[in-house]
Amino acid sequence: MNNKSHAMKEAAQYTRTPKVRFPEFRDAEGWKETELLTIAFPVSERAINGDGDKVLSLSGEHGIVLQSDYFGKKIAGDNAERYIKIVRNDFVYNDRTTKQSIYGTIKRLSKYEGGIVSPIYKCFRFNSEENPAFWEWYFESGVHESELGSLVNEGARAGRFNISIDKFLSTKVAHPNLPEQQKIAECLSSLDELMNAHSQKLDALKAHKKGVMQQLFPREGETFPRLRFPEFRDEGDWERRKLSDLLFEAKQRNRQLKYGPSDVLSVSGEYGCVNQIDLLGRSYAGVSVKDYHIVETEDIVYTKSPLKRNPYGIIKVNKGKPGIVSTLYAVYRATEICHPDYLDHYFSRDYHLNRYLQPIVRKGAKNDMKVNNAAVLGGEILAPKLREQQKIAQCLTSLDEVIHAQSQRLNALKDLKKGQMQQLFPSPDEVDA
Repeated sequence: MNNKSHAMKEAAQYTRTPKVRFPEFRDAEGWKETELLTIAFPVSERAINGDGDKVLSLSGEHGIVLQSDYFGKKIAGDNAERYIKIVRNDFVYNDRTTKQSIYGTIKRLSKYEGGIVSPIYKCFRFNSEENPAFWEWYFESGVHESELGSLVNEGARAGRFNISIDKFLSTKVAHPNLPEQQKIAECLSSLDELMNAHSQKLDALKAHKKGVMQQLFPREGETFPRLRFPEFRDEGDWERRKLSDLLFEAKQRNRQLKYGPSDVLSVSGEYGCVNQIDLLGRSYAGVSVKDYHIVETEDIVYTKSPLKRNPYGIIKVNKGKPGIVSTLYAVYRATEICHPDYLDHYFSRDYHLNRYLQPIVRKGAKNDMKVNNAAVLGGEILAPKLREQQKIAQCLTSLDEVIHAQSQRLNALKDLKKGQMQQLFPSPDEVDA
């Protein structure tokens, strides 16, 4: 190529500029847009004998993981010699639709020195002049999805697009020089480290609450908890009571249409009783909500819908505003010897909930619950007197508040990271003049 042709090619290159740049790069040129193959190349080295114990898989959530660690066993076939050998900082592209990305998943090997991956994956490596950590963030930011979308094969089967490594490397990317790449990678990596620390703290708080609950409620076959507040240590064993002693059915209906479709509540295993629009983004109320049950604050709702961890349904207290629920739910109210939040915490333990409901509920052919509202109250649970119920509920609710606050901090960091990535990487639609 002569100098004139080369100059024309350089002049035809597009550049992009992110909305936010670090001070030392604000006067630098825009990011150059080039084909990926100009800075990366395919990895195609095949496995050899002895590599079969280092089989790696690609997870959209956890990145590239060792099969024996992630699945508890190796799930690869016996033809390991067909697998591709990769090393640290290599990238793997799985061109299968996932929940995280409709055009597939791209991840960097960072946890291990190396291993082998299935030949269905496309593997590539960046030149030494590029920062692999920057490119990991680049692909995570989603700015490359428009390029991947242009490659989608409409004849793909089972959600796989059959994109060859050559076609993949022909996609365009925009990138700055190495110092700016390193600065961006350091910024986002520090945010990730902070998020991981907050995530670990959240997990520790949840584990602490679980341990406290195991101590505050009697174990199987016992009528006395291992941990008891000082003022109740001399009050003797807890009593076995029918749930009908603690609750009665609330039969209020929405006949006067006091509440409308925007007041419909849903019952979630994670969030409890919440407004359906807040939880699901819309109301799924029927044509009329006249026959819906009214749910007051502190009412207890039983949903006759199976969940994976709770195959007989869930029981939750409405801690928010009053509302209405479908006739598929049952609504109960606490008697004078019951604190509703105590029952909420009691049934928040899968063991307590499933053990209580299993002998009461019959499942139909369509996995629906065959139990009437009165029968739900027919079982027995262990319960202390009202004052001790209140103390237990107060303790566990305070732990829930700490966990919720920590969860909000983590979510705020996730939003911050998402916003930072949107600012630090140029949009595919914004090309410099």
